[in-house]
Amino acid sequence: MDQMNRYEALSRQVSAIGAVKRGLARTLPAECPGGSAIVLALLNHHGDMRMSRVSELMSVDMSVSSRHVAHTVEYGWVERLPDPADRRSRILRLTPGGEAMLAELDRRLNVFLARHLAEWSDEDVALLTTLLARLRDDFGDCRAHHA
Repeated sequence: MDQMNRYEALSRQVSAIGAVKRGLARTLPAECPGGSAIVLALLNHHGDMRMSRVSELMSVDMSVSSRHVAHTVEYGWVERLPDPADRRSRILRLTPGGEAMLAELDRRLNVFLARHLAEWSDEDVALLTTLLARLRDDFGDCRAHHA
């Protein structure tokens, strides 16, 4: 297989992942749209952080992340605390309500995957998990080298 054909089929499949992402988005509760879910997941994974770090991790403008964070604060999932290093800044922290919403999001995601991958073997699910992690890591490396 020549170099271009090697990636053409992969390119088509990666493009088709949009359908999977849309399906996942439909599993989210109405009160927790995708941007809010990402904010919760980032705070859960990385811990307390400033708004600028949320924007950086989401790879979006501060105005976009601000809207998502404001939504999570409004619902009581995230709290804004004074930054001890700079009282003018705020640190974002996940609340127990945010942890509960994350648990609900995880539950919904697992139900979605179990329903759609029910016919897959454990080995196939494990292989997909390994390959997607590898793909994500390689793209993360690529982004770091071009930053």
